Amino acid sequence: MQVAATALTVLSLFLDLGFLSAHRSKPDPKKQQNVRHAQKNETPLKKSQPHIIFILIDDQGFNDIGYHNPTIKTPTLDKLAAEGVKLENYYVQPICTPSRSQLITGRYQIHTGLQHSIIRPSQPSCLPSHMDTLPERLREAGYTTHMVGKWHLGFYRKACLPTRKGFDSFFGSLTGSVDYYSYGSCDGPGLCGYDLHDGEGVAWGQEGKYSTTLFTQKARKILESHNPSDRPLFLLLSLQAVHTPLQPPKSYIYPYRDMTNVARRKFAAMVSTVDEAVRNVTYALRKHGYYKNSVIIYSTDNGAQPFTGGSNWPLRGRKGTYWEGGVRGVGFVHSPLLRRRRRVSKALLHITDWFPTLVGLAGGNISQSQGLDGFDVWPTISEGKESPRQEILHNIDPLHKSPTESVGWHEARTKGSTVSTPKETTFKKPKKKKKKVLKQKLNKKSVLKLKSIKKPSTFTHLSTKPKKSKPLPKIKPALKPKTKTNPQHQSRAHYGPQSKIHSSGSLPVSGTSRPKSQPQIQRVKTKTKRSTSQNQNSSHVAPSQPKSKTQLKLKLKSKPKETLFRYQNMSQSGTLKPKSHPVPQFSPIWDTSVQAAIRVGDWKLLTGDPGHGDWVPLQMLPTLPGRWWNLERTSSPPYKSEAHKSVWLFNITADPFERQDLADRRPDVVQQLLARLAYYNQTAVPVYFPPDDPRADPSRHGGAWVPWVAEDEDEEGKYQGVYKKVKNSKKKKKKKKCRLCKLKSFFLKLNTGMMSNRI
Repeated sequence: MQVAATALTVLSLFLDLGFLSAHRSKPDPKKQQNVRHAQKNETPLKKSQPHIIFILIDDQGFNDIGYHNPTIKTPTLDKLAAEGVKLENYYVQPICTPSRSQLITGRYQIHTGLQHSIIRPSQPSCLPSHMDTLPERLREAGYTTHMVGKWHLGFYRKACLPTRKGFDSFFGSLTGSVDYYSYGSCDGPGLCGYDLHDGEGVAWGQEGKYSTTLFTQKARKILESHNPSDRPLFLLLSLQAVHTPLQPPKSYIYPYRDMTNVARRKFAAMVSTVDEAVRNVTYALRKHGYYKNSVIIYSTDNGAQPFTGGSNWPLRGRKGTYWEGGVRGVGFVHSPLLRRRRRVSKALLHITDWFPTLVGLAGGNISQSQGLDGFDVWPTISEGKESPRQEILHNIDPLHKSPTESVGWHEARTKGSTVSTPKETTFKKPKKKKKKVLKQKLNKKSVLKLKSIKKPSTFTHLSTKPKKSKPLPKIKPALKPKTKTNPQHQSRAHYGPQSKIHSSGSLPVSGTSRPKSQPQIQRVKTKTKRSTSQNQNSSHVAPSQPKSKTQLKLKLKSKPKETLFRYQNMSQSGTLKPKSHPVPQFSPIWDTSVQAAIRVGDWKLLTGDPGHGDWVPLQMLPTLPGRWWNLERTSSPPYKSEAHKSVWLFNITADPFERQDLADRRPDVVQQLLARLAYYNQTAVPVYFPPDDPRADPSRHGGAWVPWVAEDEDEEGKYQGVYKKVKNSKKKKKKKKCRLCKLKSFFLKLNTGMMSNRI
């Protein structure tokens, strides 16, 4: 009986325990609701304000990434680009400062005064003080803004520093090029200093740490310390890599040990350091809860320099030029928020577009930023819609003029009705006369000696600020086609409409006709001094015409202006054409010796000196140019005649490598694009390129590059205009007597230029 009683009690205990456990495991619906509600509160902020991470690389060429060139090992970049949207028709500027200024301001160089060269460490120059910036607009939208890396937008006064231009924090270098380990930066021989800053102070004691690694660590600390569910984040990671000097860690060189070119080997190793940096940043985004509501943008600032290991192959040209190799950039967008991912975008995009795109993506107010040259291209990137951008003004640099002015296109063809002289005689005779004209310009106070903004008439193609350009309203209705306009750009109407030119070279049918629009531009420009002087000089430069052709010339002059735009095709060599093919008459609406470049639709026009236009193959050598140098030069016309050219025209869609110059075949397109250059130039502000300030010497500031001008000094008003060194003609005559002295001065000038222009 006792055994049975104990068995019953044990059985009842087991039953009770089972009931309790079953009762405890039964879910409580009220508790589940509370848990779900708590989980919802932990999700990162609104989807309307994504976290924006912009990764800017320095000097990475078109052929310096894995998905363009498999020999470059960039697995992280390739994966991010493959899962996002590759931007294969994306353009930047050819050098550092202009690209960064257009990214930060959303305006072209002609509207910021930074048309000429870069901002050197000793120059008292920076972004215009009255112009708003991208981080300022994002900060107003509620973002926390941080910048890590290279600034290169001026620092002569504290108002120019990144922390005064909209960034909550800054860690990096202020100049254009620093040593990757010592952080030393030089602006010529004997003018060197330490350049690593934290906020507005010098970050001493970081020597020996590799800059790419150091900047990546700083970016990860920012992501770790910020709460992604509190406020949206904007991080600009502007890496110094892969800019010279070529200083990769040895461990990264080993995978490229088979490359015979030492410079290329080091350059590729530095690209691998960038790939690892991006991998670490994306890992931090996932770890700390940013990734699902983030937009990652990857972009280079300009093309690569082949002589320091970079490659733009098969594009033409290199860094510092307006050929495709200098301005077509590597870029992609990776984001879970993209509606159409894993694709390649051929839409026309420009670095100025990031300002309105990111401000619009952040829910900011773009209408407060007057005069933007960029477009909101997020629907183009995310959904694959057509790009609102139809043209790009690459630049107009009035201080960069070609040494020999064009005769074949600009002067000679405006005067005569046919070309009666052969190609060789066309270039021989004017060569001597051009030198005389240049000497006369130097004796008189030429363009290079402009001292005041108040007298911009010395640049006949350069007007004052956009507010004073009264003729623009007259031009606007004549050029404006009935194309789709972006509502955000109603405020930038004073910068001119975009005339869409198709591959056929004609304006769209829905727009106004060409003869109506062109004479209006002609009337605006022919009133200037340069236009009248060019008409007078053209009589001296034009080739001699047979007496039998004088009647034809008088008939052409007596015709209305509309008939002057009936263009005919011409041979590229410029030889005599039959009577049935008269050479078109061109109005001098643009000085083609001025360096300028514009892209409209499929067409790209270059004037002046666009830079060395070579196709540098991958088998380049690390030494001076050898036999390979002539392997990929243009064959028609010969290279010697290229030195006398000042107008190039290419159909980039059909000829992305710029091998077929169509300037002589399509003069109608050339004329329309020259008119667009003249129209854009009406809105240009004077170039601001002040002389070096001796007060910038780092030896006066404890050995570091720091701001040297007090806030109460009106430095911008002090240097009104531009500064350019012009030697006296008397000294030149004396130097001609001594050949050895002339040779010494040449090498001194060459060495000084190479040291001072470390771009």
